[in-house]
Amino acid sequence: MGEEKKVSEGLKLWGGRFSGDRDPVMERFNASVDYDQRMWHEDLMGSQAYVKALEKARLVDSQEKQLIWNGLEKIKEEWNRGKFILKATDEDIHTANERRLKELIGEAAGKLHTGRSRNDQVATDMKLWLANQVAALHQLLNTFVTVLVKRAESEIDVLMPGYTHMQRAQPILWSHWLLSYAWYLEADIQRLEQIKKRVLVLPLGSGALSGNPFNIDRDLLCKELGFSDLTRNSLVGVGDRDFVAEFLFWSSLTSVHLSRLAEDLILYCTKEFGFVSLSDAYSTGSSLMPQKKNADSLELIRGKAGRIFGRCAGFMMVLKGLPSTYNRDLQIGRAHV
Repeated sequence: MGEEKKVSEGLKLWGGRFSGDRDPVMERFNASVDYDQRMWHEDLMGSQAYVKALEKARLVDSQEKQLIWNGLEKIKEEWNRGKFILKATDEDIHTANERRLKELIGEAAGKLHTGRSRNDQVATDMKLWLANQVAALHQLLNTFVTVLVKRAESEIDVLMPGYTHMQRAQPILWSHWLLSYAWYLEADIQRLEQIKKRVLVLPLGSGALSGNPFNIDRDLLCKELGFSDLTRNSLVGVGDRDFVAEFLFWSSLTSVHLSRLAEDLILYCTKEFGFVSLSDAYSTGSSLMPQKKNADSLELIRGKAGRIFGRCAGFMMVLKGLPSTYNRDLQIGRAHV
């Protein structure tokens, strides 16, 4: 049992000066792998780029580089096939992937961490992952705007009352109402594009906080990973989570627009208004009142907006009291995003 604990401590990326065992409660409290495993692909991408930089800096030879690269490819295949097995000692996705690499190729795996800290590694993984999610969100919003525009074109002759203060005011086109939300979402798309520019600034090479002492080519890393620029200050590189806060605010504002759209449609599909009829595919009924058709899909859009606001406000409260550079509090950002 004691030997098993020593082995588990040895697998940690940070355990060099520790001799005692940690309480299992602390193990679970400290772990983030339950949610950051979503970044498995980005973590492997970062490691494959980094081993190229290690070879260029002559910290690994070509044979070691190829051995590490092939091992990472095997791990990628395991994740893709759903065959990767997480272990209780896997504190986070970085530990999990490097643990598996050592199982596959042996001691050479340890060289992958030369000059690299989890501090700059996790910041890089988060930015890579978020950049991919931003691209997916961009596509979804574009699709939704296109739907709104097409409906506006096909229903151009439909009139409806316009409201101010929830009182009937002036007649407007139904298309005008549809396009009002298309314009809100178009602004959200523009803001998302601006966020992506700030996300694609590479922190890898910042080390734990004071840079990398091994002449790692950060321009090579930038090119390999598809970033557009480098962080110019290593303290910012490891401690910056403004991009997380900015994305959470963007999510909150976009949720406001979707929630307002949902609220309008909830009202418009009631008997009192009767402007629209919600498809059965997106409605539910009542267990007691069979005549009812409830707009639960829209109500959940409206309701879940509050949860997104809470994550944004909560993370801002995490950031406001932190001293500079990396602190473990920043782990909360991964869960919120």
